[in-house]
Amino acid sequence: MACSDDGQVTRLPVHSSGHPSEVPVVALPARPDRTAIDPVLAQHEPRRVVVAGTDADLAAVLVRLLRTDRLAVEVAYLPSGPSAAATAWGLPSGAEAERLALTGTASSVPLVRDDGGGVLVGRAEIRDIDGECYCDNVLVLRGTARRLVVVAGPDGIAVRAGWTGRTPDGRVRAVAPRAPRGRGSALGRAVQVGCRPATVVSDGVAHPREVPRWTWYRHIENWLLVRPSTG
Repeated sequence: MACSDDGQVTRLPVHSSGHPSEVPVVALPARPDRTAIDPVLAQHEPRRVVVAGTDADLAAVLVRLLRTDRLAVEVAYLPSGPSAAATAWGLPSGAEAERLALTGTASSVPLVRDDGGGVLVGRAEIRDIDGECYCDNVLVLRGTARRLVVVAGPDGIAVRAGWTGRTPDGRVRAVAPRAPRGRGSALGRAVQVGCRPATVVSDGVAHPREVPRWTWYRHIENWLLVRPSTG
């Protein structure tokens, strides 16, 4: 089993035998689009795919599984470097990740989408934000913050507004509804932002233009992620 070099993502459709020598390896460009992924999915009809690359690569593959109605395909992830997604989902690295990819069991986990047409598998940020943010009905931000951090995970969507960019821990710290300003945190099914135009960075990739509003939300269907047993 091989991981990709910088700039490429390796997809390994895993069939029933699960033996590495019988696993087709397909090298694709970084953050592959429909023209790169869809023909491979159609050719192999995989039961499981293994994505070796970055969080952005994983998100790109997951988008195509969503768009082609293939969320029943199991997904394993071999991060090529530091990974917010691996941290959020409790995934290993190195040889342990390779073993898990071939022999591990997939479980149904929340799929987090955004209104820009993408998905979030790890961490998103809006820096130097000035506006409001709600997580479900909890006010998380009113006013300014150096970082608004949103993380996908097994319990839903966690968000935190603050100055350090610290990863949200899921605890609820609501801003008082009548407070003129404040910063807090929450965990829920949807995060809605309205602000002065700002740049959203999702899984390490900046949106191509500044936006005055943004939403992350839990999709009605889950995806199947190969991860260590939590039982």
